[in-house]
Amino acid sequence: MSRTALIAIGGNALVLDGEPGSIPRQQERADQFAEHVADLVSSGWTVVVSHGNGPQVGFILRRGELVAPDAAVEGLPGLPLWLAVADSQGGIGHMIALAIDSALERRGMTTRAAVLITHAEVDLDDPAFASPTKPIGSQLTAEVARRRSTEEGWTIHETSAGVFRRVVASPRPLAILEADHVRALTAAGAVVIAGGGGGIPVVRDTDRGWHSVDAVIDKDRASALLATTVGIDVLVLVTGVDQVYVGYGTPQQRALGTVAADEMQRHLDAGEFPAGSMGPKIESALQFLHDGGTEAVITSLPRLRDALAGTAGTHITGGPHDVVTASSGSADRGGAAHV
Repeated sequence: MSRTALIAIGGNALVLDGEPGSIPRQQERADQFAEHVADLVSSGWTVVVSHGNGPQVGFILRRGELVAPDAAVEGLPGLPLWLAVADSQGGIGHMIALAIDSALERRGMTTRAAVLITHAEVDLDDPAFASPTKPIGSQLTAEVARRRSTEEGWTIHETSAGVFRRVVASPRPLAILEADHVRALTAAGAVVIAGGGGGIPVVRDTDRGWHSVDAVIDKDRASALLATTVGIDVLVLVTGVDQVYVGYGTPQQRALGTVAADEMQRHLDAGEFPAGSMGPKIESALQFLHDGGTEAVITSLPRLRDALAGTAGTHITGGPHDVVTASSGSADRGGAAHV
């Protein structure tokens, strides 16, 4: 019987830190990822793929910033953040889909990938909108930061001495609007690519119906929600390390293999996984299990196939009653491998 897995990769799986992020390089990385997916499909797995978009949205916004002085003269429309998220969904989805289709065809398989532009419902009353914290776009000087804040209403934070960044809200996703369509495409045998960048954030009101809002949704949270809604067996969160560690960077550093959800919750509550590192992945994994998922796996891309074969990665298991809460948060102390 086929098992189902949702594999969530970061946008930096296609653009490594410090790289210029050329399109050919991103295509090359998509090809590498596609080989893993095709091997899983050929061995009987039904696969859904979600992806981040941090670097790519940054590129899109930066292009807009570079032409901003001439935008009015050229008649160019403004570029809202939500449209940049949508643009990145289409572009990244296209690259991954073609790579997967090619890898499947080389194996003599007729299965194909299907890209689904995905929307995630959020609540305008979410506290994140009152306290934006997610940096996006390029670094700004103090002068440019003041101008953008005054003229465009941006919220600006000084992220380091003399360096300013625009920050936006990162609300929790409440529902994935296209979840039924993901389920139907999966049942039809497609490798579905959905939930890119956490989904395009939308809200619903009685007067306007659905409309987009400027925000950035955490990709792992959205992936966990999509996985449980669709009824996926295994949630795989791909990161930069082979396994999750406790005591990271200390003489007591220890890799975690198979861990019960309640034990992982205790590590989270003890501050082992900082919010800016492994914390969101652990929270998302625990939420997936709390909502009925079977197993959550955290591993690196090179070990993906081994992890789903049970010989690599960190495997978190346990039912709803084993998890106290997946959203209690983690103190920003202690150590964890960078994601």
